[in-house]
Amino acid sequence: MAREIRRVVTGHDENGVAKVIMDSSASCILQRPNRPGVTLTNLWQHEETPAPMETHEDPVTGPLILHPPKNGAVFRIVQFDPENPEVLAELDGPSAFAEMGAGANIVQGARHPFMHRTDSLDYSIILTGEIYMLMDDEDILLKAGDVVVQQGTNHAWSNRGTEPCQIAFILNDAKA
Repeated sequence: MAREIRRVVTGHDENGVAKVIMDSSASCILQRPNRPGVTLTNLWQHEETPAPMETHEDPVTGPLILHPPKNGAVFRIVQFDPENPEVLAELDGPSAFAEMGAGANIVQGARHPFMHRTDSLDYSIILTGEIYMLMDDEDILLKAGDVVVQQGTNHAWSNRGTEPCQIAFILNDAKA
C-alpha cells in the first residue's frame, strides 16, 4: 500500500496576503494490476512555460499520463514496492505503458519488461529506500538523497530490496 502524500499549495488572498490555498491528500493517483507494486501520484502540473502563478484550481484532476504536457511540466512521486521476479516475468510492459498514453515509449525486447524511453528531461530525487536504475547495459544503485538528471534515455526502475522506494520526479517537456 502506497503512502498517502499530503500536498500543501500556497497562494495569495484578494489582499495579497500569502496563504495556504490547498492542504489535503493528493488525489491524482494511478495504481493498476498490470504494474503491481507501483503507485504514481501527480502533485502539480502546468501546460506552459513560464509557468502560470496564482493557480487556485487543482491542475491535476484529469487522467494520469506518463508525459508532461506540451511546453509544460509535471511533478509526481512514484512509489516502487519490492519486485517479485516471478510476477515481473509475466507482466505486459507495453499494455501497462499504453494505459498511461505511452505505449510507443516501451523498449521492445529489453532486459526488463518496463524498459522505456521518455521524451522529456526528467529530474529525479530518491526520497526513501533504494532502487536500481537499469540502463541499456548497466545497473546503477540509487539510495535516498541521490539525484538523477535523465535526458531521454532508455531506462527502467527495479526495486530489488525489501522496502518501498519513493522517487520525486519533475518531468519537463523537451526537444531532441
